[in-house]
Amino acid sequence: MNSAPQAQGLAPWMDLLWSAIVLAVLFALVIPPVASTQAAAATLATAITIILYAAIVASVLTRWPPHQNFGWANRATLLRGCMIIVLVAIACAVAAGAELSVNRLWWYAVAALLALILDGVDGQLARRTNSTSEFGARFDMELDALFILGLCLMVFAIGKAGAWVLALGLMRYGFVVAAWALPWINQPLPPSFRRKTVCVWQIVTLMVAIVPTAPSLLVSVSLATALLLLTWSFFLDVYWLYQRREQHETD
Repeated sequence: MNSAPQAQGLAPWMDLLWSAIVLAVLFALVIPPVASTQAAAATLATAITIILYAAIVASVLTRWPPHQNFGWANRATLLRGCMIIVLVAIACAVAAGAELSVNRLWWYAVAALLALILDGVDGQLARRTNSTSEFGARFDMELDALFILGLCLMVFAIGKAGAWVLALGLMRYGFVVAAWALPWINQPLPPSFRRKTVCVWQIVTLMVAIVPTAPSLLVSVSLATALLLLTWSFFLDVYWLYQRREQHETD
């Protein structure tokens, strides 16, 4: 949950400029050592990075007032977005054949933990400055979904789980696609402690799975439990929306 428009400060394009520089530096420091021997992996990682950052740029330029201060909470989210994009790019490179040593996998796990910690920073900034906004909340939520999908891909790429683990990251996007076909799904859901708890469990189990020393049995059981809980949570939300579909259609 991030900051609402403020009258003074940097314009959004200036924040996009510094974040692009940060992303470029992170990419240059991380991707070449991982994918230097795999041209296809390096190309895929580069393409994914450009596409994802372009999506952020498009969202900011089209959904945030051009002359309004972006706010410190949104800047924290933007910084976290740069980290998440690089993490996803690494996962794509490894899935495409790049090798990731145990030492680098440890660093990946640490970077993922930092990205998770930063997720709490933007919320604190927004609450302390009393500057939450619908854009900030959506921005934060979409980055969470991308972060989870990237973790799923890494867990699959390093062989800790089968392709089924990708369902943990793809279910959210399946929900979005379903909303295009079924308009009654595209209704706001009430705040839910259950939904937050399942999300936290999902992220924790994925991050544990990435740790090189995590036992295979623990990883399999925890990830399977996370998938069952997530499926149950999505079912409850869809059922709640289905029960109120007629109200949505008459609005």
